Amino acid sequence: MKAYVVENEEARSLDQVVLKDMPKPVPAKDEVLVKVHAAGLNPVDYKLVEGGVEKWTYPHVLGLDMAGEIEAVGEDVTDFKIGMRVSGHLNLVKDGCFAEYVAVPTYELAEIPENVTYEDAAALLCGALTAYQAIERKPNLNNVHTVLVQAGSGAVGSLAIQFAKLHGLVVATTCSTEKVPFVGYTSADHIIDYKTQDVAKEIDEFTDGHGVDLIVDPVSGAMAEKDFDMLAYNGQLVTIVDVPPIDADRMFNNGFSLDVVNLGGAHESGNPEQKRDLGRMNAEVLKLASENEIDPLLGTVLPFEKLVDGLRQIKNHENFGKLVVSFDHTERLQ
Repeated sequence: MKAYVVENEEARSLDQVVLKDMPKPVPAKDEVLVKVHAAGLNPVDYKLVEGGVEKWTYPHVLGLDMAGEIEAVGEDVTDFKIGMRVSGHLNLVKDGCFAEYVAVPTYELAEIPENVTYEDAAALLCGALTAYQAIERKPNLNNVHTVLVQAGSGAVGSLAIQFAKLHGLVVATTCSTEKVPFVGYTSADHIIDYKTQDVAKEIDEFTDGHGVDLIVDPVSGAMAEKDFDMLAYNGQLVTIVDVPPIDADRMFNNGFSLDVVNLGGAHESGNPEQKRDLGRMNAEVLKLASENEIDPLLGTVLPFEKLVDGLRQIKNHENFGKLVVSFDHTERLQ
């Protein structure tokens, strides 16, 4: 099969990602073999290439988000059948889905509803599941009325806005000037152009000086540290990229709470319930998409041979909407 791989541990740039023939994987007893129809592209994909992963064996097949059709099942698999359309967010330490076929454990999979395309399913994984966890799993929403979602144009931010709106919350978000029109599709109540506006001042006015009840930050630990200045009393911060320094007295005096989302860490956690929750969240997000409750905000759908170009677009912040590679719109196999 054809696959995009990192050939050795010295290869640390997208220019060194190569397309080559690899053996078709054989599913283990708790796995299924999926013929990949679409793969989602994420910032983490190029970051893993540049940073390397100690547990990789080489050549390593890249790719974390896939949607496709089950072609074979392991001997212990009973809930998934040949021919089912499935999607899943894969374990980054194992061979991935930037390939014609991938073998994956069933705990991470969900069946794709009939009215959801492979492309949309592939777009609703890493970013969407992270956003879902940041809204539906981590914070207590009982006394939350206002939310700030940092980086609302990104794969995490654009879905976090939508999940928050499903709860009837009032949502502010930040983005760059050129992406303000795109963020308008998320139904955010207040869009802040961080290049031309003072975010803290805007939030102060937005909340009549009280601060927001919840902040979702997929940007950085440095940004998350500043988020505390915009939190209301009993405010909650969900950080995704890094953990900010903690001022214990300030946290206690203001009743602040801090949660961390590490979506893919569940794979290596050893906790079967947390691993199975990847599949549960996947199914819940797909159901919302099938009912038109959320929009994956699909951007460009690229052919397989343009996959690395897509990762470069993401690295250079050139994309609008989720980038997906379709294996069904390419001539590479002919």
